[in-house]
Amino acid sequence: MSKIQILSAHVADMIAAGEVVERPASVIKELLENSIDAGASSVTVEIKGGGMTFMRVTDNGCGMSPQDAATAFLRHATSKLRDERGLEAIGTLGFRGEALAAISSVSRIELLTKEPGASEGVSLTLEGGNITSTAPAGCPDGTTIIVRDLFFNTPARLKFMKTDRAEASNITSAVTKIALSHPELALRYIKDGREELRTPGDGRTDSVIYSVFGRDFAKTMLKAESSDGDISVSGYVSAPAACRGNRSNQFFFVNGRNIKSKTLQAALEQAYKNSLFTGRFPSCILYITMSPAAVDVNVHPAKTEVRFLNERKAFDGVYYAALSALESENPGSAEVKLTDSKELFTRSFPSEGTASAPVKTSGGAVQTGHVKPRQDFFKTVSADSYRSSAGFKTSVPPVRERFSESAVHDSSGFVYGKSRSDTAPAKPPSPVQSQENFSQQEIPDMPQEEPFRYIGEAMDTYLIVEAKGSLWLIDKHAAHERMNFDRLKSSDYAPMRQQLIAPIVCRLPEGDIELLQENTHILDRFGIEAERFGEGTVAVRQLPSDVENENIQALLEELCDDLRAGGTGDENARIDNIMHTMACKSAIKAGKRTDPSELDGLIKAVLTGQVRYCPHGRPVAVELT
Repeated sequence: MSKIQILSAHVADMIAAGEVVERPASVIKELLENSIDAGASSVTVEIKGGGMTFMRVTDNGCGMSPQDAATAFLRHATSKLRDERGLEAIGTLGFRGEALAAISSVSRIELLTKEPGASEGVSLTLEGGNITSTAPAGCPDGTTIIVRDLFFNTPARLKFMKTDRAEASNITSAVTKIALSHPELALRYIKDGREELRTPGDGRTDSVIYSVFGRDFAKTMLKAESSDGDISVSGYVSAPAACRGNRSNQFFFVNGRNIKSKTLQAALEQAYKNSLFTGRFPSCILYITMSPAAVDVNVHPAKTEVRFLNERKAFDGVYYAALSALESENPGSAEVKLTDSKELFTRSFPSEGTASAPVKTSGGAVQTGHVKPRQDFFKTVSADSYRSSAGFKTSVPPVRERFSESAVHDSSGFVYGKSRSDTAPAKPPSPVQSQENFSQQEIPDMPQEEPFRYIGEAMDTYLIVEAKGSLWLIDKHAAHERMNFDRLKSSDYAPMRQQLIAPIVCRLPEGDIELLQENTHILDRFGIEAERFGEGTVAVRQLPSDVENENIQALLEELCDDLRAGGTGDENARIDNIMHTMACKSAIKAGKRTDPSELDGLIKAVLTGQVRYCPHGRPVAVELT
């Protein structure tokens, strides 16, 4: 007897269904994508019992004829693809012809559909992939599909389903992504008889964000935008102070399709570098539009991953869009410091090109890559309009362009929130000069200085200032740390070196001493000269002038930690870590009294908007109105 047999079509369909239908949320996703491809402008989703017992999707799309309705449930039946040439530029969400066949093979389905202009529609009933009845039916234009008893004939899959609450949560997530991906779609979501979500379908991104996440979340979002002809990015990203402890609110949509992409994720987080707490992540709703031929969506069974023809351009688009939004958060600065995105892309994806790896060019030739000195990557560009090295054009508004509450309507015309507007200061003041002990660089083109009154200092840590009709509490250490960090990152930074009359001897573990010796060139960049002095000790002979002698031991210990954290192959990462430490160690110390005359420049920098967050992402001031 032969050991190898061909599976029956029914068993093969059930196995194939496992690639498409993992749980009820997969069904909802596929049916919603079909509705969008059918041209629907309004869709209603209803579920009961976590979707396991009942799911219904109703749309006002193009509907189907009786003949097409029966054919639609066959494997590889699709209206969206004709031949292999269509795979080169897929412009629809569904295209494989597997969704309806997979869903019907593991459930009981009722279909009601009608084409516009037809005198009557058609009703179909299927069980386990087989049509059990068909009849003419009176119904509105569009399609309604009811899915019951999912996995009724596959108990092996059924026992792995989670609780109704967990499955309903997954469906809510799927509906949310579809709603965000298509703001022009009026979507209504009903769970166990209760309406959970309704979007207005007015085509506005801010409207759908408001509907999905609510007012508080929407008010923290900043408009992001960039373009480079072949690719454009638009949407919203969160303000640094509103970032979260996970990436659950990061949504990327490529040509209307929700995807997961480490490339886009890394680009977003690189834009926020030095503005966030450790372990905090930005939120985003970003729409990437490019030629269908420039992205391959046929690389994952659930179509949640894509492959870009040009990964670098996709990275640049998101990076510069997020960067423009962050600049709008700080309207006081007329100039922004940018790191060339090529360095960031290489740092995030070393396999694409590193200091020692060969890099393939677009023409197929291979060239040896090299990392430029860090200072070569810094450039100063206008905040009103700047173009990246990759050609991306980003528009930075003159004032912070947050999500606007004005004119956010639902489909019934109800206005969700009162209007709110921010106005830019009338004219810029003269630059704020650095104070004697601050080593602060000039602040170019700041907004008009507001008069302020310095009231005092609480606990030798928090400055109390009256300005702009409010009371301000300013963390002097955090604010000064940010000023130092910006100075260290500037392209023209040159440390003021202080040669010590008598070297200061510090005791360190041998491993740390070796690490310092291996990176003397990095230490020298920051004005530090340290050499081995004996067993387990180093002698520090030179320091930057703004580092106090009493901080040297702690400074060296933290520098060693920074050098280790940066790894052995990424000098730029080590330099970034050292900048954080140097900025902290040279900043005014909390708990120590500071002369009020030395605080003038710091207070002005905070009130004019130059300084908002410390390098770790903490807000440096609180305004009490």
